[in-house]
Amino acid sequence: MLKLENISVIFNKGTSLEKVALEDFSSTIQDGDFITMLGSNGAGKSTLFNVITGALKPAKGKIFLDSEDITRQKEHVRARYIGRLFQNPEHGTAPHLTVEENLALAYSSGKYGKFSLAVHKQDRAYFQEKLKTLDMGLEDRLKTPIGLLSGGQRQAVALMMAVLNPPKILLLDEHTAALDPKSAQKILEITNELIQKEHMTALMITHNIQDALDNGNRLFILNEGKLIQDMDFAQKSKLKPADILNYYAV
Repeated sequence: MLKLENISVIFNKGTSLEKVALEDFSSTIQDGDFITMLGSNGAGKSTLFNVITGALKPAKGKIFLDSEDITRQKEHVRARYIGRLFQNPEHGTAPHLTVEENLALAYSSGKYGKFSLAVHKQDRAYFQEKLKTLDMGLEDRLKTPIGLLSGGQRQAVALMMAVLNPPKILLLDEHTAALDPKSAQKILEITNELIQKEHMTALMITHNIQDALDNGNRLFILNEGKLIQDMDFAQKSKLKPADILNYYAV
C-alpha cells in the first residue's frame, strides 16, 4: 500500500516565479490498484511521480509504502522497488547495448544488487521466455543493439526491463505517447497483461482520455496541483470522454 499524506511541492519558493506544483495531495493506493491519471499540462502529474520516486522532496507531507515512512529515502534506494517507464522509448535503455545486455542491467540490479552486463546462460533463457510472451519476435533478437529496434519494440523491452524484478509500484509516465496508434495499442495490451500477471500496483499518466477510461480500476484527475477527482471503476465506467472535458475547465 502506498499512502501520500498532505504532499505539497513548491518551485521557486519566495520568488516572482513561485509555483505550487502539488498542494496538500493525499491519497491511499491499495495493493493491486491500477490508476490512470488525467490532467492538463502543469496539473502536477509528473511532479507526483517525481515525489514517489524520490527525485523530488516535498515541501511538506509524508509518503508511506507498506507502513514504512520513505519520505526522505534516497531515489536510488526506492528504485529497487519502484519502477518507472517514460514517454520517450529512448529513455531507460542504452541504445548501443544489445537487447539482452539491457535486460541484464535491469535484472542484475534487482537480483544481485549491482549492475552487470554479464549474461548468464540461465538468464538468457529467462529473457527469451519473457520476451516471447510479448509476441513481437524479440526473443530472437537478443543480440540486436536496442537502438536498431522500432519505437514500439524498444518500449516493449523497456517495459519488460521494468518488470523483470516485479516492483511494488510501477509508474507509467505517458509511456505510449510517442508511439504510432498501432504500437501504442500493443504496448497498452502488454502493460495490462503484465500488471495482471504480476499483480502489480501501477499508476499511468496519459493525455488520451479514452485510454484512461478503458484501463485500470481507478481514475485520478488533477488540476493545478490538486486531486479533484478520485473515481472507482464503477464511477469511471459510466463516463464518456466528453464528460471528462468538464473537469479540465475547473
